[in-house]
Amino acid sequence: MRTTVQAPAKINLFLDIVGKRSDGYHLVNMVMQSVSLFDEITVTVHDGDGDIRISCTDENIPCNETNTAYKAVKYFFEYAEMPLKDVSVRIKKRIPSQAGMAGGSTDAAAVLFGLNDMLDTGFSNEELAEIAEKIGADVPFCIYGGTMTANGIGTILTPLPEMPECYIVAVKPDIQISTKEAYQKSDGIGYEQCRSIEPMVNAICSGNIKAIGKALYNKFEEVVEVPEIDIIKSCMRKFNADGALMTGSGSVIFGIFEDKSDANDCVDELERDFPNVWLVEPFSEGQVIK
Repeated sequence: MRTTVQAPAKINLFLDIVGKRSDGYHLVNMVMQSVSLFDEITVTVHDGDGDIRISCTDENIPCNETNTAYKAVKYFFEYAEMPLKDVSVRIKKRIPSQAGMAGGSTDAAAVLFGLNDMLDTGFSNEELAEIAEKIGADVPFCIYGGTMTANGIGTILTPLPEMPECYIVAVKPDIQISTKEAYQKSDGIGYEQCRSIEPMVNAICSGNIKAIGKALYNKFEEVVEVPEIDIIKSCMRKFNADGALMTGSGSVIFGIFEDKSDANDCVDELERDFPNVWLVEPFSEGQVIK
């Protein structure tokens, strides 16, 4: 049995860190949005002794038990109370790693989706999200996709209306950022000053792109150093972006545009200095079986 799943990336329209639990997990208020940049995940299942094999087009991605796709296979069969079969997962990477776009999380969600489809287990998205939470805080969102608030450690999800039609230019500078180190830096500035999520929620509910642009916020921008961020944001504003922001703990920076020709012109200019530039749109789903 074999199936292929398109796994969309995400961006953070809003991200504030509001506290830290005694177990070390951080508490967040976020608005997350799926976008039309996809990894392609092919899952193959055979009868066998439970051998899990991961392969990836990006040689920098570990293909062992630390890979989120490997964990997804393991936890799926445990949850389903089924004997583990031989499973191979082929990851065709398009989403950059260590970029704040949930590349590893969406790959894991795709594996859960694919296995649920092939093995006729009939799990609901809520049940898949239960499995997903064991893998990582962003994985449940990647099951649902679309536009959602995320609270707690990022796993308390509430759907919002679809983001209005727009064009998103995303740029990855040549810098890798450790999420763990970014959170450690955020600990240093404390959590007394928090930003309200309501302006972003209201902007999305009203379908107002300009209001969304004004409400963009990411606390990590205060603690993570991305030398190119000002240059990239300045270029985006030059071409009439309604707002620009770093996503997650970085290092991808994105800008939101109402006019496609402005977005295309911005892409053309940014590509002169940055090899990794994408023009994407909001995506209203989670995983999509091809």
